[in-house]
Amino acid sequence: MLFDTHTHLNVKHFEKDEAEVVQRAIDAGVTQMGVIGFDNETIVKALELSETYEGIHPVIGWHPTEAGSYTDAVEENLIDLIKKHKIAMMGEMGLDYHWMEDPKETQQEVFRRQIRVAKKMKLPITVHNRESTEDVYRILKEEHIEDVGGIMHSFNLDSEWMERFLDLNMHISFSGVLTFKKALEVKESAKLVPLDRVLIETDAPYLSPQPYRGKRNEPSYVRYVAEELAMLRDMSFEEIAKITTDNANQLFGFTKE
Repeated sequence: MLFDTHTHLNVKHFEKDEAEVVQRAIDAGVTQMGVIGFDNETIVKALELSETYEGIHPVIGWHPTEAGSYTDAVEENLIDLIKKHKIAMMGEMGLDYHWMEDPKETQQEVFRRQIRVAKKMKLPITVHNRESTEDVYRILKEEHIEDVGGIMHSFNLDSEWMERFLDLNMHISFSGVLTFKKALEVKESAKLVPLDRVLIETDAPYLSPQPYRGKRNEPSYVRYVAEELAMLRDMSFEEIAKITTDNANQLFGFTKE
């Protein structure tokens, strides 16, 4: 029983074989997936997927590379969809200083606005952070994200940063990056992260794990992340699968404390 907390089954990479990809995930023991909608088109598709397949949970928000198109109308629509579809998490949101589609100031304002919506709706968030760690941390702290918590998606930082985000009530989610031989800081963080705060994901179709690097990623490959985490922690695959699934269910609000 595995929970891929961050996947993009709603993008064009999966148009031709969506059903087969979902079936392969099920066959690999991936029974739940957080499908991330990050603009109008992918939000609609995430909602459709959740109605088509059991175990798919839509997560909706506005990606930082789309920050320039975030408006009052977009925000009102997000709120309406959250209420109508009983969305359990918002995102992905955050900052991306690699692509810099929009100025830092615009990205930061949109990030703050979404955090405030999430807090108002009492929802955790999933955070995108690319080459923007200090500003992401600062904004999360200033906006008191600890009130709702969330996920540092595809965590790729050292253990010192991990501790700082843990102090803000964030969970740490590892992707296929964890399987990369040279990802030594990420592996060290994985060894040290508290077991009640660790999650796994694919970020499919991106960040394929070691056996499939350079090829399209898909939810079934989250097994490789779980296996690597189990090895690093000197635990069994079954233990890691249960722990990460329980953590995800807890954060998404699918189980009672």
